[in-house]
Amino acid sequence: MNLWHVGHYTFALIACVLTRPQRNGYHAAMRIAIDARLPYYTQGGISSYVRALMTQLPVQDGANDYLMLHARRAALLPVAAGARSVRCWTPAHHRLERLALAVELWPYRPQLLHSPDFIGPLAAGWRSVITIHDLTFLIYPQFLTAESRRYYNQQITASVRGAQAILADSEATRQDILERLPVPADCVHTVHLAQDARFAPQPQPAVAAMRTRHALPDEYFLFVGTFEPRKNLPALLRAYALVRQQLPDAPALVLAGNSGWLQPELQTQAAGLHLQKHLLLRPDFPAEDLPALYTGASVLALPSHYEGFGMPVLEAMACGTPVVISERGSLPEIAGGAAISCAPDDDASIARALQSALSDTALRSQVRAAGLARAATFSWERCCRETLRVYHAVLHG
Repeated sequence: MNLWHVGHYTFALIACVLTRPQRNGYHAAMRIAIDARLPYYTQGGISSYVRALMTQLPVQDGANDYLMLHARRAALLPVAAGARSVRCWTPAHHRLERLALAVELWPYRPQLLHSPDFIGPLAAGWRSVITIHDLTFLIYPQFLTAESRRYYNQQITASVRGAQAILADSEATRQDILERLPVPADCVHTVHLAQDARFAPQPQPAVAAMRTRHALPDEYFLFVGTFEPRKNLPALLRAYALVRQQLPDAPALVLAGNSGWLQPELQTQAAGLHLQKHLLLRPDFPAEDLPALYTGASVLALPSHYEGFGMPVLEAMACGTPVVISERGSLPEIAGGAAISCAPDDDASIARALQSALSDTALRSQVRAAGLARAATFSWERCCRETLRVYHAVLHG
């Protein structure tokens, strides 16, 4: 970027501040913008979150106007009737993103901008709300690429200092934020995410058809998520090998989800553990088949080193599948006592949890019922209602 661009941006920011519309009173309609530019808003927990904000907030909030920011070259995400879609040139995760997006947003003059993926632009005349999903880049930096570590570490402090409110997916993440970032406690709010309504026990014909499409056996252990280091997949494979030593006829292990970064060589590890015939990799698994995949699983395993929320836990519980989780991060909070816990650094602990979830009939029945009840306490309607409460406090407090 040359000096002309810097001067142009600076002039625009000054103009934005000087021409900011004045409020007309407590009940005046406000313009609220939601940033949904990231290209991976198509699948996963953050995708579900952003889509819920875009489709439900304008419906619940009849008093304000909404702008939905999209990447210029990406397909438009669905929005609620009456909300306005705006295409933006500024690329996500660019080093000058905070400045460039502020300039691009200036003509629309929102009173509030919600950045649902950690980093918000310069608050040039509007109030800022950001969502921080986890602090992997600070707590487990070795689990991210050098590029991701650099981006978040360079941007996060300025972003939180410029925000009037910060949303955290879980109380565990909220406490991480308060311990590691320079923000006052009353600015950080826990707002739980939720599973989509389509996650429910599926009829057996649908499950059988899904198995046929994806060449899956009648029974299987299941992992769902991005293939990345913090998911602790090497330990899961070692624990699964221990289970097979005790139960030679144990179900196969299916790893389904999205291709990620710094992926371990799972096939090589499986060969070393003599699991080649029993490990089934299904990367980039289609989202529409996930409810049937969960329903057909004997057990969902998520022995992660760290999670900010843990969406697969809720999705599996809502489908009536017993869940094994690690005892770290947000997972115990989200499961609420309705899952079987293990120590993520102890292969034997993970193996015992898997074996109990598979073989203990009474325990399976107990955690299945508890999981269905626990999942029913989460909803996007509640998430959006609590988000609106924060918006209201920021705009009118």
